[in-house]
Amino acid sequence: MSESIVRVRYQETDQMGVVYHANYLVWFEIGRTDYIRKFGITYRKLEELGLLLPVVDVQCRFIQPACYDDEVSIYTRISAHNGSKLTFTYEAKRQPDKLLLAKGSTTHLWTDRSMKRINIKRKYPEIYEKLKQPEEMARQK
Repeated sequence: MSESIVRVRYQETDQMGVVYHANYLVWFEIGRTDYIRKFGITYRKLEELGLLLPVVDVQCRFIQPACYDDEVSIYTRISAHNGSKLTFTYEAKRQPDKLLLAKGSTTHLWTDRSMKRINIKRKYPEIYEKLKQPEEMARQK
């Protein structure tokens, strides 16, 4: 699991004074990007290799609102990865009380630049292993 911290900016709030719902998807992307960077892979490197990770499904459940200037931790992990499809799950928690604000997931397909689905377990086994390793460690705990 990886933790990313964001502070709610005024422009991320709506007329009701709470974070506009679409901003959680941006925060999930921050979490996802930080997560893979933590294990030695960057989106830039993936793109240099001709690999893309388009989003094919998004889920988000809003539990409590976040407000201007709240510090929010985004906890990210991989919940499924079979070589051609990858699912990240997220929890957004307010700090310092760790109140759960939202939880969700994004599912991605591994594709090449022409958006043709590929299996990185076969094509780039070193990347597959790096992304698989943290989840295996988590299951062993």
